[in-house]
Amino acid sequence: MFINLKDYGFTQNEFINYQNLKTDKDTVNSIPGRIVEGRREKFNVVCEYGEVPAELKGSFYHNLKEGDLFPVAGDFVLINYNNTGASLITAVLPRRSEFSRVDFLGHAAGYVKNVKEQVLAANFDYVFILSSLNFDLNLNRLARYLTASLQSGGFPVFILTKADLCTNYKEKAAEVRKFAREVPVIPVSSKTGIGLDELAPFLEPAKTAVFLGSSGVGKSSLLNRLAGRQLMDIKEIREDDSKGRHTTTHRQLFRLSPDGLSVMFPGALIIDTPGIREVGLWDSREGISLAFANIEELFSKCRFSDCSHQTEPGCAVLAALDDGSLLPEQWKQYQAQRKETNFTINHSAYLRQKQEFHKTIARNNRARFKNEFNK
Repeated sequence: MFINLKDYGFTQNEFINYQNLKTDKDTVNSIPGRIVEGRREKFNVVCEYGEVPAELKGSFYHNLKEGDLFPVAGDFVLINYNNTGASLITAVLPRRSEFSRVDFLGHAAGYVKNVKEQVLAANFDYVFILSSLNFDLNLNRLARYLTASLQSGGFPVFILTKADLCTNYKEKAAEVRKFAREVPVIPVSSKTGIGLDELAPFLEPAKTAVFLGSSGVGKSSLLNRLAGRQLMDIKEIREDDSKGRHTTTHRQLFRLSPDGLSVMFPGALIIDTPGIREVGLWDSREGISLAFANIEELFSKCRFSDCSHQTEPGCAVLAALDDGSLLPEQWKQYQAQRKETNFTINHSAYLRQKQEFHKTIARNNRARFKNEFNK
C-alpha cells in the first residue's frame, strides 16, 4: 500500500529540509516519514510503505547534543526502511511548531534539582485547548495554556467540552472570551453534537490539531466522535471534583479516515496527548507578549521608562487598573507568568553552564591522564 505523505501534512518546507539532510552518510539512503506514535525509544512511523515500527539509530544517541531534537509524535523524520523488522530513525527534520512545557525534577523551597524542556508534540497547525464545563474550568490554567500555545507556533482554539451537562455554558464561554481576545472559544458536546460544526475551519485535510488538557476533560470522547468510531477507551470521572484518570497513556497521531461513513472531518490529523496536570512555562517570552499584548502596550505610556508599576505617578498600568480597563486578575496572571518563565530561563541557563563546566573538567582530566600515561 503506497502512502502519500502529503496526506500526513508533509509540505514543501519538509521536502526541502529532507533534501538538505540527505547529504550525510547515515541519511543518504533514508526516506521521509512522520511519527504517529512514540513509547520511550520505540516508535511507529508512517512512510510511503505504510505504518512501520522504528527505533533510533545507535549513532543518534551517541551524537545527540543539547538542543538537538529528540523525536516526538508529529515529528517528520528520516528512516532507513526495513521491510523485515524495525526501521532506523536517522534524523529529525526541523520543526515548524512544538508545544513545550518545563519539566521540574525536584523543586521545593527555592531548590531546583533539574530543569529541562519537555516537548509534547510537534508540527501541528492548531492547538485545541480543552477544558470541560464543570469543576475543571479554571481560568488561570487556561491562561497558561494560551501563553504556551502562542509560544508553540500553532494557532490556539479553546474547546469547552460537555456543554450538554452545563445549563449556562454560553455564560461560561463568555468568561473565557474576556481574556481570550481574538482566540476562538467553542463550547461543544461530544454526546449531542453541540458546536462540533464550528470546528470545521480547524480540521481540514492534511492539517494537524493537537489536543491538550487535563485528564477527564473529554479529549478521547471528542476524538471518537470526530472519527465516527471508537479510537480511544473512555473512563469515568469522579463526580465530586470532575477529575479523571488518564485514558491516553502516550502521544499518538490519528488521521480521520477519508472513507469513513460517520467521520466528521475526513483527512484531518489529530495528535492526542495524555492529561496534563500542570503547565510549567518553558521560555515563553514571546507567548506572554502575545497573550498579554494589551498590558505591554501600556508600558510605553508610563511617564517613566523604568516604571515598576507599583507607586510611580503617571503609571499607565495603575491608571488602567483604576478605570477598570485592565482587570486585576489579568495583571496578576501576567506578573506570575513573567516571574515563572524568567525563573526557568535563569535556572536552565545555570544548568547549561554547569554542564559545560563539568565537560571542561572531564576534558582536562582526560588530557592529564593521557599525559601521565605517556611519561
